[in-house]
Amino acid sequence: AQARECTLETLEEMLEKLEVVVNERREEESAAAAEVEERTRKLQQYREMLIADGIDPNELLNSLAAVKSGTKAKRAQRPAKYSYVDENGETKTWTGQGRTPAVIKKAMDEQGKSLDDFLIKQ
Repeated sequence: AQARECTLETLEEMLEKLEVVVNERREEESAAAAEVEERTRKLQQYREMLIADGIDPNELLNSLAAVKSGTKAKRAQRPAKYSYVDENGETKTWTGQGRTPAVIKKAMDEQGKSLDDFLIKQ
């Protein structure tokens, strides 16, 4: 509706700009399709090479997955650094890592104790 009110010169200018944008979009989409096609061709080529060498692609994927999942190293457990008696009268230990146990925090806040009071003497 608004296009009828524009001058012919303005409409032709808009048409040129629109054609440029459409052509650029077509080029981008064809380039993306070519990349996908090339990747698919390469994957098929590698698959054929594996089969020619007597390797099942699924076997390769399974072995890679097994290697990936087994590579996470475990951190050594830290020795206990503090000892305290909980509400049930049980002696517990704390490494000093993570949140401060509620019993220790309460003793520090209300009784004025320090962490050194809970240190395990060795």
